[in-house]
Amino acid sequence: MISIYQLKPAFQNLLRPLATHLAKLGVTANAVTVAAMLLSLLLGGVLYLFGASAPQLFLLLPAWMFLRMALNALDGMLAREFGQQSPLGAYLNELSDVVSDAALYLPFVLIPPFGWASIGAVVFLAALSEMAGALGPMVGAPRQYDGPLGKSDRAFLFGCLGFWLGLAGSLPAAVFWLMPLAAAGIALNIVNRIRSGIAAITS
Repeated sequence: MISIYQLKPAFQNLLRPLATHLAKLGVTANAVTVAAMLLSLLLGGVLYLFGASAPQLFLLLPAWMFLRMALNALDGMLAREFGQQSPLGAYLNELSDVVSDAALYLPFVLIPPFGWASIGAVVFLAALSEMAGALGPMVGAPRQYDGPLGKSDRAFLFGCLGFWLGLAGSLPAAVFWLMPLAAAGIALNIVNRIRSGIAAITS
């Protein structure tokens, strides 16, 4: 399945000089991972508390989604290329993504035409998707990143919604259908990740 995630190698090549510089400064992969999660929680809290009355705050979301993607790439490069891989880092990498995603998606429950049901379904399925990918090594397969609607794709979707909401001040009723479609895409994502993981150990 086509996914924005497929652009990751080219994105990492652009960030490699920065990763090298951060490693020389003593910045660790785990520190980058935790910082990205804490900033996601902070932004999610601000948007949840104030975004409904000040929708222009949602313009921060696409900028942060891009920066978070860069931080996620940097922590991976620091871990793999500078000898910083650790069991704690593996836990932090997986868990922080689920926490950050939830924090950044949940503010939309207060934005019409969405609500708890539609956004909650996406948050729940997104967590299952990351679990399905992370369980690959448990069965002897690589970590699975199959799409559609993987982490990068979801960041693009919610970033675009944040940009639209920040500029227009509201969203049209028709975008309600984006969440059921996203949920269906993530459900397919989960199936693809399970199939790919099984195929990797049976082929």
